[in-house]
Amino acid sequence: MRKQLKISAIQNGTVIDHITAGMALKVLHILGLDEEPPSSTVSVIMHVPSRAHEFKDIVKIEDRELKKRELNRIALLSPHATINIIRDGEVAEKHHVRPPREVVDLSACENPNCITNTREPVSTRFKVIRKEPTVLKCVYCGREQDVDVSRLE
Repeated sequence: MRKQLKISAIQNGTVIDHITAGMALKVLHILGLDEEPPSSTVSVIMHVPSRAHEFKDIVKIEDRELKKRELNRIALLSPHATINIIRDGEVAEKHHVRPPREVVDLSACENPNCITNTREPVSTRFKVIRKEPTVLKCVYCGREQDVDVSRLE
């Protein structure tokens, strides 16, 4: 008989479902869950068969609800993700992330000569010119760049 380990349901927190396959660890990074041990249980399920997109990843975070800024970061990495807010063991809210049309103060520009990388107090600002994979265009210098998790602020 084959043993099967299942991920248990959470009572309160967030389930991020339909993450683009292979992006779960990047989601953990942008949420700051890879830097030090989290204060609550975090479950990561990778390469799960999906009807909509062949394979997907899932992240469950107990006792934490995500902020709008965090949702925008996830949308840049995985535009088809869904966010389920769990309260008392039930889905209280369900959100489909959408990449914003414009990204402000979420990513740094790759161009070292861009005004946002000088000592000037200028917020970074990008237009999203492609959603999957996400490509950003700096409104100041015009540089196009892929979303780089290490540059997300």
